[in-house]
Amino acid sequence: MEDANLDLTALLLQVATQRSKAAYGQLFHYFAPRIRHYGLRHLRSEARAMELVQDTLLAVWQKAALYHPEKGAPTTWIYTVMRNQCFDMLRRQQVSKEDLVAEDLWPVLEYQAVEDDENDPGENEILTRQLTHYLHLLPPAQQEVVRGVYLLEQTLQEIADRLQIPLGTVKSRLRLGLSKLREQIEQEHEHD
Repeated sequence: MEDANLDLTALLLQVATQRSKAAYGQLFHYFAPRIRHYGLRHLRSEARAMELVQDTLLAVWQKAALYHPEKGAPTTWIYTVMRNQCFDMLRRQQVSKEDLVAEDLWPVLEYQAVEDDENDPGENEILTRQLTHYLHLLPPAQQEVVRGVYLLEQTLQEIADRLQIPLGTVKSRLRLGLSKLREQIEQEHEHD
């Protein structure tokens, strides 16, 4: 094992107690390639693997005081930080995919916008007006989330923070709300 003479516990404690940049540099040099390797395997992208390295080692710098040697090895602690960062990145990636699924609502509205486009008030204005027209059909909690995402252009995290609810709840409300809206719009369109 390379760097076998490195005392990782001592280095991490120096970062925790003295904010030692030299000790942090040694930890960075030791862990960066290992974290990158883990990131490549799990995130399948060099850029995202490097983002994982940066996020993990920044968290190690910021949270070093939370490390207690009596509870485990420094490698265990740092790899736990790394896995948590990786899970967060994968979750954010999943949110992006869910945002793409949420975009399924717009083609239905856009189709109607083309039909309604007599005075050409602008595509965004038409879509906003139509979404507002259908929004009242949703329960208040779902209305709040759909309005936040599409009319106020807030991120899911901003909505979760504002409403003081878990991010997962916001995602569920968005998914349910969009599903109901899409059904309603398609039903009305079939009857036209």
